[in-house]
Amino acid sequence: QVQLVESGGGLVQAGGSLRLSCAASGRTSSIIAMGWYRQAPGKEREFVARIRWSGDTTYADSVKGRFTISREKVRTMVYLQMNTLKPEDTAVYYCTGQDPAGRHVNWGQGTQVTVSS
Repeated sequence: QVQLVESGGGLVQAGGSLRLSCAASGRTSSIIAMGWYRQAPGKEREFVARIRWSGDTTYADSVKGRFTISREKVRTMVYLQMNTLKPEDTAVYYCTGQDPAGRHVNWGQGTQVTVSS
């Protein structure tokens, strides 16, 4: 099984930046991509960004141009650099890994990001 641990959340003012980190351990050989999702109070979990080990990235329209996902494949780490944060970015951010079939192998415990106006 794969274990995922996020870090780096916190409270920031609108326009500020945060960097989230996610460390994967365990059966990481089953992962070909890692990504971030978020869930705001009263809303469903939504996709934020994904990076494949090939380096290909995908972003939600709402974060394009503001967020950047990157990874260290050797260490099985993934990062989410979040710039120009908005109050609507407030959510719990979850890290996930995906296998070649696109299935989520596991989820992290989540890290809270709060953006004040």
